[in-house]
Amino acid sequence: MSFRPLHDRVVVRRLDGEEKTKGGIIIPDTAKEKPSEGMIVAVGPGARDESGARVVPDVKAGDRVLFGKWSGTEVKVDGEDLLIMKESDIMGIVEA
Repeated sequence: MSFRPLHDRVVVRRLDGEEKTKGGIIIPDTAKEKPSEGMIVAVGPGARDESGARVVPDVKAGDRVLFGKWSGTEVKVDGEDLLIMKESDIMGIVEA
């Protein structure tokens, strides 16, 4: 199944967080916080402004992004956990 977001929504795959602290202590899965970093999987065509013109999204598939801790809606597509959120919920793009 393929999934295409509408308007200014994006589909994000969470990236795994750190497995251990800086001091070397291994963090068990039950104590880990959900990471707020992810990879854009798909991007909608963009929202429309007041005049009806399409506003092109600033992100594209493959971008590594940071988003708020409680942003998005969790969904399962083809057995994979993904997030659907508005582009405005993204705080920034992580550049290498």
